[in-house]
Amino acid sequence: MPSQTFKLISWNVNGYRAVMKKDFLPSIRSLDADIVGLQETKLQEAQLTSAMKEIDEYEEAAFSFASVKKGYSGVAAYSRLTPKAVRHGIGISRFDDEGRIVELEFDAFTFFNVYFPNGQMSDERLQYKLGFYQAFFDYTENLRKQGKSLIITGDFNTAHNEIDLKNPGPNSKRSGFLPIERQWMDRIVDMGYVDTFRTLYPDMVKYSWWSYRFNARKNNAGWRIDYFFVSDDIIDKGWVKDAFIDNDIFGSDHCPVGLILEI
Repeated sequence: MPSQTFKLISWNVNGYRAVMKKDFLPSIRSLDADIVGLQETKLQEAQLTSAMKEIDEYEEAAFSFASVKKGYSGVAAYSRLTPKAVRHGIGISRFDDEGRIVELEFDAFTFFNVYFPNGQMSDERLQYKLGFYQAFFDYTENLRKQGKSLIITGDFNTAHNEIDLKNPGPNSKRSGFLPIERQWMDRIVDMGYVDTFRTLYPDMVKYSWWSYRFNARKNNAGWRIDYFFVSDDIIDKGWVKDAFIDNDIFGSDHCPVGLILEI
């Protein structure tokens, strides 16, 4: 059978209603992706508009909402391919209640769009973030044991190594670049998940998030905290053809990141 090429996109939009007023739909059309994951939609189900539910050629639109706090968290996924199944969360209410996970299962792979917690507010939130990492990857490891090929994308809220942020020294005591968070990124890699962008571009300095303060984006003083990880069997099969970060698309404090597969 001839191979097929698929383009996947992840983008933290930092408020879906806000980004809809900033050329979001033209940007999504220009990206021309087969699967799109959005994070930090900050929506409740009643706030979904027809424009959000029905974007052009996407057969599937799936949303997870925070049940504990309005205007908070939330993710969405769009797919031109019809999934075999759509799931929300990992079956643990303290993590699922924040609407951070949507899972699309296809024949060839399972796609996760995840908005990992931010640990900056307090030590309690840092512990929540670390617990979320543990619970989520326990869940995905069970799927791998069943022979599933996994693609995990989204805002991980952690820069892995010094190359992944502009000012590593001053940020080493700030959540997002704490040693304990970076160790979790090491663990993810050690478990056999591959950071596609860094694997293909080991020395490239490129960021996916910038603070709104201090002209950070204009000065490119950013962080790379948005990723496409894949289970190592996908690498072994030779499916990964490219990974990228699209700094030319605006509208959020994050920019889209992407993955090209040939299956």
